[in-house]
Amino acid sequence: MRVLIDFVVALHIIGIAALLGGFLGQMKAMKAGTARFVPGMLHGALTMLVTGIALVGLDQADDHPVNNVKIGIKLLFLVVILGLVYVKRDEEKVEKGFFAAVGALTLANIFIATLWT
Repeated sequence: MRVLIDFVVALHIIGIAALLGGFLGQMKAMKAGTARFVPGMLHGALTMLVTGIALVGLDQADDHPVNNVKIGIKLLFLVVILGLVYVKRDEEKVEKGFFAAVGALTLANIFIATLWT
């Protein structure tokens, strides 16, 4: 079971890397006002959602305690990220506020995952 959980964690990290990498790759464009949500950001966020749900289920199945408040906050942030990226995915350029919000929520999600014990 541990190998499966570690594999899903690796996929979860790949998802966050895709989301954060897409954001960081558009930082220069954000300053110019021409940033857009690239497909990798949507795919990364969806990967995070699927693997995150799988991780919660696997942890509970393996009798590990799950902090439901932490998971709920992370899920809320991810749903907002997914909503923004999905709705604005076809626009040529995205307003700085929306783009910055996705980056801030992504970073907050990372810090919650790593620092909240």
